[in-house]
Amino acid sequence: KKQAEKAVHQKKEQSKTKCRKARRRHINLVAEFNRRQRKNIWLETHIWHAKRFHMVKKWGYCLGNSPTEKSYRACYRAMTKHCLLQDLSYYCCLELTGKENELLKQLGRICSIDTGLTFQEACCLSGRFEGSLNLYRADRYPEDMLGPVTFIWRPRDRSEHRQLWIWVHPALKQDILRELKAIFQCSEPEEICITEPVTTAVQEEKQMQVDMSPGKKRKKGDKEGEKVVPVKKIVGDGTRDPFQSYSWISQTTGITISDRSMEILKYRLIGPLSHSVLTETLKAASVQTV
Repeated sequence: KKQAEKAVHQKKEQSKTKCRKARRRHINLVAEFNRRQRKNIWLETHIWHAKRFHMVKKWGYCLGNSPTEKSYRACYRAMTKHCLLQDLSYYCCLELTGKENELLKQLGRICSIDTGLTFQEACCLSGRFEGSLNLYRADRYPEDMLGPVTFIWRPRDRSEHRQLWIWVHPALKQDILRELKAIFQCSEPEEICITEPVTTAVQEEKQMQVDMSPGKKRKKGDKEGEKVVPVKKIVGDGTRDPFQSYSWISQTTGITISDRSMEILKYRLIGPLSHSVLTETLKAASVQTV
């Protein structure tokens, strides 16, 4: 009797783990990848790096630290003779939008011409080149340095409004963002932009419906007839809670600050063939005028 009860009990507690073929389906893979990114966000090139690098968890991201094989000579050869690509998407992008005069007036308080280039440099202001400088707290130069940043302006158009993208290291993002919000007097908008939470694997299984109607073929389903439900990808970055606002506007200056981290990716090409790679990869779009 005990053996029979034990057998029945074990039968009820059988593992519901899916077979490898089911686990390797796209929907299940995305759900598993989202679950593993709850604490540390993956870059777009994470899968490629995870197979070839020792990964470390820093600044809310999972980054490749050192290669698992001796590829230093190959990297050096690519930098000197071919092209080497680096994924710098973990750098945070802050977008400033507003009138050009107002932007330059307030940004001049957190930098100095004594250190080199500023946001007003002609070659950078046109949007043709990327600039780099050191930021300080407002009107505190040469004390209270915040850290180095890179920036690029969107090319001019007929409107007086401009867009400026500032790239900062994730360790410096909160301090620089706080200083920018202070000098532009930006506050959270009335409608807070909140990203939709990612559904877990358990919730996805509950959302799947079983189509057992006779005479109909199962479309895009597994062996049990479950319909494929699209899984949402994680939105946000490792330095910001996905349920917090990522856009602030000033009622007095009209300047808008937006956090575009992990929305605008950044790659660096090194080597003599970098330009050739870009010209072969990027194709000019046809401009259609109404």
